[in-house]
Amino acid sequence: MSVTANTIPAPRRAIIMGAAGRDFHDFLVTLKDDPTIEVIAFTATQIPGIDDRTFPAALAGPRYPDGIPIHPEDELTALIAEHDIDEVLFAYSDVAHTDLMHKASLVLAAGADFRIIGPDASMVPSSKPVISVCAVRTGVGKSGISRRIFERLREHGLKAVDIRHPMPYRDLTAMRVERYASIEDLDELGVTVEEREEYEHLVEVGAVVMAGVDYEAILREAEKEADVIVWDGGNNDWPFYKSDLEIVALDPHRPGHERMYFPGEVNFLRADVLLINKVNTAEQSAVDDLVAAAATYNPTARLVLTDSEISASDPSALTGKRVLAVEDGPTVTHGGMRYGAAALAAKAAGAASLVDATPFAVGSLKDTFAKYPHMTDVLPAMGYSAAQLADLEATINATDADVVAIGTPIDLARLIKIDKPMVRVTYRVVDREAPGIDEVVDDFLRDRGML
Repeated sequence: MSVTANTIPAPRRAIIMGAAGRDFHDFLVTLKDDPTIEVIAFTATQIPGIDDRTFPAALAGPRYPDGIPIHPEDELTALIAEHDIDEVLFAYSDVAHTDLMHKASLVLAAGADFRIIGPDASMVPSSKPVISVCAVRTGVGKSGISRRIFERLREHGLKAVDIRHPMPYRDLTAMRVERYASIEDLDELGVTVEEREEYEHLVEVGAVVMAGVDYEAILREAEKEADVIVWDGGNNDWPFYKSDLEIVALDPHRPGHERMYFPGEVNFLRADVLLINKVNTAEQSAVDDLVAAAATYNPTARLVLTDSEISASDPSALTGKRVLAVEDGPTVTHGGMRYGAAALAAKAAGAASLVDATPFAVGSLKDTFAKYPHMTDVLPAMGYSAAQLADLEATINATDADVVAIGTPIDLARLIKIDKPMVRVTYRVVDREAPGIDEVVDDFLRDRGML
């Protein structure tokens, strides 16, 4: 369309494809006040129950007095046609490269442009030093790495605030800026199981965790009390904040995935430090493959190897028993892992077998198993809502197992009633050799004159 001095082109009509995280952040940071673009809708996937909502006007701003509707992703092509959409922005994580291009092809065939907002445009700068912990796939062990960084900073008398990638599964306006400093805070705000898995293990060791929806506002609040900001990433997304040190975790249980998934490969190529976790439970050949990949594709990155030490509260209770392994939900669902800490602990203790919970699944968990058919030896600790938590409780209690091994990072028995013997499985990240996480943190502090 030609433009004269008296005409202003209409804003481009856009849809943002998301999963209640990166999509909201990209909108707030780059699109909210941009007069050249009008966001017509969000679409949502991956997480149960996050579609069929509205991104509220209180967050969307005066250009969107009615808020912005959120639709299921499977309505995307119909929405493009109905609203004459000019472009679709992709804004979520842990997607295979082939699946990403299938989505791009679908959008292009429907007549819209396909776009991704990159790191430089979407990262918010901080007035405090920022250490980010990201990964190439979901379930690599980012939380344990963040916890060790927090502990090391505390050993040097420095206060870190851990800012976690968003999990806005509840009321979005109420969740704009959230601060968690105790178990009571988690209870009072009614966080989901998925949120507790990321927050509880940190607040137990005295950390302040912040999260929510508006990540510039969250950062400004955190800067008021932190000496150092620790960005605790979700899935395999890149940081929301401009980082002074980017640590990216690799998984030797999934070698090759560092170059097969978006945006994990972006992290892999950007990293200042590449950290191979879980070395103690992996095949040496897989570790060697990752070392070689790091040397080939990001040769300037510092390489660190760590173990994920798994501990069972009562290993003997697993020996010779039929064990139901309850694992961290995202790791074994869209993360694609067939097992987690609970399954590994059961096998190490000499369990007779791992029980397949699929035939006993209740309610929403039936749909979860249908969507992720690789989960034959584990039960994901799904709890995005009270109803789903009730389904989890009913499934565990119906399963024909002698004992339940709980490998999620939280005390699940605080939230549901389990009528079988339980063994809690925990894990922590420890340096396998020097230089390790401690040396990386110490060198960072020295470079900034903080040590």
